[in-house]
Formats: sequence, C-alpha cells, structure tokens
Amino acid sequence: MRTTQQMSITLPNEMADFVRDKVARGDYASDSEVLRDALRVLRERDRAVEAWLRDQVVPVAQALRDDPGRALSADQLRAELKKSRARRG
Repeated sequence: MRTTQQMSITLPNEMADFVRDKVARGDYASDSEVLRDALRVLRERDRAVEAWLRDQVVPVAQALRDDPGRALSADQLRAELKKSRARRG
C-alpha cells in the first residue's frame, strides 16, 4: 500500500519562487521536500497554539468567569505592563 499521495497545487508566484529558490540553494532536494517541511512546521504550530489555549487561556478564562473581581481594568493592565517593561530594562 502506498504511503504517499500525489497532489497538484497552485501557488502564488511569490511562493512558487520561494520554493524553487530553496531547492536551487540546496536547502532541499525537491519542491515536495520544501512543502512537506512547511506542513510539518504548520502542524507543530497548530499543536502549540492548541496546547497554549488548553493549558493557559482556558484555565484563566474559567478563573475570571468564576471570580470576575480578579480582572484588571485597562488602566491597571497598562500599569502592570509598564512595571514589567521597567524591570526588564
């Protein structure tokens, strides 16, 4: 059984030139390799965003729903960000 599928895709000229340039510079052996790597990176980015949403955003949103008094006003948030930036130099 085949583990690959042939596909025909259409890219804007700028993207097609980018793919061809990667192959011409020797970064990849073929156009297909460039696209496979790009899709792997996209899959990992999607997984990272999903994990961030699940592990950080949802719990904070739930905590704010449970206790709205914990929320900062826009002015309080600006002040906190300003302090944070000052600490980092």
